[in-house]
Amino acid sequence: MQTAPFLFGEELLTEPVAPGVTRKIMGFNNQIMMVKVYFDEGSEGYVHSHFHSQVAYVERGEFDVTVGDETKTLVAGDCFFMQPNISHGAICKKAGVLIDVFSPMREDFLEGNNK
Repeated sequence: MQTAPFLFGEELLTEPVAPGVTRKIMGFNNQIMMVKVYFDEGSEGYVHSHFHSQVAYVERGEFDVTVGDETKTLVAGDCFFMQPNISHGAICKKAGVLIDVFSPMREDFLEGNNK
């Protein structure tokens, strides 16, 4: 299972994730997945954990990001890494976008319209 070699952002489905949070799956195969996540100011990526490795790049905005028991404020150009099963979350201080990369891909993200 994988996406086509070329994907056009304006054609990709946007799905709601939480209040003020939406995402687009940008491409994947069984080993890797990239997701673009849009946050309204004040919205939250609630603290959670999963067995995937994850790295996130702050494309724009400002976020208070917690990984494990440490919280830092990150802005455009910053990144953060989550090892498997570590709790993490983000609070959006200024509207922004995170680019998330997961390994392996998040099968749970493919439910519904993204199959």
